[in-house]
Amino acid sequence: MRNKFKGIIIFLMMFVLLGIVSTPVFAQENTDAEEAIVSVETDAKDSESDALEAKAIGAAIAVGLAAAAGAIGMGWAIAKSVEGISRQPEAEGKIRTTLMLGLVFVETAIIYALVIAILIIFVL
Repeated sequence: MRNKFKGIIIFLMMFVLLGIVSTPVFAQENTDAEEAIVSVETDAKDSESDALEAKAIGAAIAVGLAAAAGAIGMGWAIAKSVEGISRQPEAEGKIRTTLMLGLVFVETAIIYALVIAILIIFVL
């Protein structure tokens, strides 16, 4: 049962990574070739608002997936550390220190996703 659970978690993490990596592609503005296909009646304001909407959706997907994956990882790490402390109470200090360091790294990845989302909105 544990191997099946690990497989599901690995699949979800790969799905989240794929979503984060492909988000800037979805947030890009229309290219010249796509603009030539669009009818002449489309205003510049409509295309700007569409691009802004696409950027917002891309940023929301990036932050949402990163936060969800981080929350799952943090929950899993905390559960395992509590198991370890219950088995070996004398190693509580080392386990807690390692847990805190791991949680900092997971939270850093989430903050990087937030920075990327901000860059998508304001730079692209």
